Amino acid sequence: MSEKLKVIFVCLGNICRSPMAECIMRELVAEEGLADKIEIDSAGTAGYHVGDPPHPGTQAILTEHGIEVVGRSRQITAADMRAKNTWIIAMDSSNKRNLERLNDFHPNLHMLLSFANSPLTPADLAVPDPYYTGDFETVYKLVTAGCRGLLNSLQTSGALT
Repeated sequence: MSEKLKVIFVCLGNICRSPMAECIMRELVAEEGLADKIEIDSAGTAGYHVGDPPHPGTQAILTEHGIEVVGRSRQITAADMRAKNTWIIAMDSSNKRNLERLNDFHPNLHMLLSFANSPLTPADLAVPDPYYTGDFETVYKLVTAGCRGLLNSLQTSGALT
């Protein structure tokens, strides 16, 4: 493969869910020895927090689970949506719709929890926003399940070859 596959996790402000997914996925990719094949990033559909570090609750839950906290908030761009060999992973349907407005057809635009290894209905595919709920532990569990499923899908689909 000539270039790395890129995965961009996207939520609203890029301080809670998507940076959590970015950090968890980086850990999983490193554990599998795939850091030379997969680039991980995150962004928000809104620019409310551009330049800010992850939310203190996100930092705390990641640290509690021994996962390195990296990154600063940024807003997704149309160029991100046009980039080849890129998977765009939305945290909820509202953000997915906002992403579709940037690019009405992106072949690899998915909801994170569509990769979770459990029988979820479309209504269950949204990762709740802990910025509002305060429940970072539940979000951590959901995001971890989605990231594990996504990585498995990338490995078994041939996307990394």
